[in-house]
Amino acid sequence: MRSLLLGERRLPTPPAGDPAFAPLEDARMYWPVQRARVAKTVREGAQSLGVPVELGLLGLWKHALPGAACVERIGLPRRAVELTLGDALILHVDPRALIRSTHWQGWPHKYRPTSSAFIWDGEWDLRRGDLRTSSRARFIQDIDNHRDDLTQSEAFAKYMKRLKAGKPWSSHQQGILLDSEARILTFLRVYLSFMDDMTVRGFDATRGKDMLGVAVTREGRLLKINRGLHRLAMAQHLGLPSVPVLVKAVHREWWARVTQGLQGQDALVRLCKAFQTCTPELMSGRLDP
Repeated sequence: MRSLLLGERRLPTPPAGDPAFAPLEDARMYWPVQRARVAKTVREGAQSLGVPVELGLLGLWKHALPGAACVERIGLPRRAVELTLGDALILHVDPRALIRSTHWQGWPHKYRPTSSAFIWDGEWDLRRGDLRTSSRARFIQDIDNHRDDLTQSEAFAKYMKRLKAGKPWSSHQQGILLDSEARILTFLRVYLSFMDDMTVRGFDATRGKDMLGVAVTREGRLLKINRGLHRLAMAQHLGLPSVPVLVKAVHREWWARVTQGLQGQDALVRLCKAFQTCTPELMSGRLDP
């Protein structure tokens, strides 16, 4: 286990730590990292306890037992669906076509679908962001354009502004603290090293904490959701031909159209076949902010 010393205190391995960021880990982040580790342990413990229950509920639905209609109505347990379908949920898409994402900012939580369900209701798919103008896309292009002198980049200026204001940027998930010009430059160079590695080796789906997640809209199109936005921005910037994405949810209208009222294995077979026709959403949404 990596650790840094501050007196007798050691910095434990951060929840989202990456060996590339090890030189930037700082023992002064001890308590924020500890809190993040406890939160992760509690979350993963709750999930592990819930998986057998979710598998039981999905089994009830698959065998059309009493209560099956209720299980489908609440959206089917996502983790159980992922364990059941496995690689059938992985699609390969052109990253430069995956330009639309769900847009939650300013959207009341009561209208957001729960991440524990596989079938999502509501109008979440009509409110879309444009990844081509996202902060991650700007960040990746910025540091690549200024790789020969990162002090001229917008990213460097942003982190230096925080440092001079006495509020250096930090990450409790990674255990890093950017409290000097040298640390800021090292941080930016790490991202350049990720990009250079992707240029040589292609997209490594195992590198990040999670796979690139997508959701299927009511029209059968793919919207980017959750994490991995920096890695996707790199793949887009480099023009990689394909990246793997994991279907995390589908809109109920699309589900109903595909399954045609079927349940169990017959519905899942239709679902997996329909995934092959899904392509990234290119257009803006009716409810875009």
